[in-house]
Amino acid sequence: MIMIAPQDEPAPGNIKVTRWDWINLALQTLISNGIESVRVLPLGQELGVSRSSFYWYFESRQDLLDQLLAHWRNTNTKAIVERAMRPAESIIMGVMNVFECWADERLFDPRLDFAIREWARRSDDVRRAIDQADNDRLSAIRDMYRGHGYDEEDAFIRARVLYYMQIGYYMLDLKEPVEARISHLAAYLRSFTGQEPSEADVAHFLRFMAAR
Repeated sequence: MIMIAPQDEPAPGNIKVTRWDWINLALQTLISNGIESVRVLPLGQELGVSRSSFYWYFESRQDLLDQLLAHWRNTNTKAIVERAMRPAESIIMGVMNVFECWADERLFDPRLDFAIREWARRSDDVRRAIDQADNDRLSAIRDMYRGHGYDEEDAFIRARVLYYMQIGYYMLDLKEPVEARISHLAAYLRSFTGQEPSEADVAHFLRFMAAR
C-alpha cells in the first residue's frame, strides 16, 4: 500500500500519533475491511489514543473520508495521468511509461483502487469520484496515443483496451507471476500499439523492473 510519510507534529499532550498515523491506519482498514469499518473509536483503540487525538487533526469522520479520497486521487490517478503525459520518443515508450504504474504498487495501489470502487457501491459521491478518475485516466492515455499520430477513434479505443484490460486484471484478482507476465511484454506492446517493439524497448522496461 502507498503510505503517507509523516509531515506534521503530534497533537500537544499526545505524542503517540500524528495525523498521518490516523490516515494510514484508515487506509489499511479501508483496504482490509471496507468503508464501514473506518470508524473513529476503533481506529483510536488500535492506535492506543483517545478520540480527542482524532478531533485535533480532523473535523469529523467525513473529513477523514474526504482525505482518503484525496489521497487516492493524488496517488493512483495522478500516477497514470503523469506517466501518460510524460514525453516519449515513440508510442511503445509511452505505453511502457504507463506500464510502470502496473508494475510498481508504490505508484498505483490496486488494492486501494478496488476498495474505493467497493465504497462507490454505497456512496453516490464516491461513484462520481470514480467516474471522474476513470475519465481523467482514459483521457490522458487517449491523448498519449493522439500525440503519436493515432486518429481520434483509434486513440479512444486503444486507450480503453489498455486501461480496461488492466483494471479487469485487478478485478479478477489474477495470480499470474510477474515473471510470466513480463515474458509476454513484447506481445503486449505489439497488441497495444500495432507496432513491433525492439529488443532495446524490452530491455528498457526490464531495467525499470530490476530497479524497483
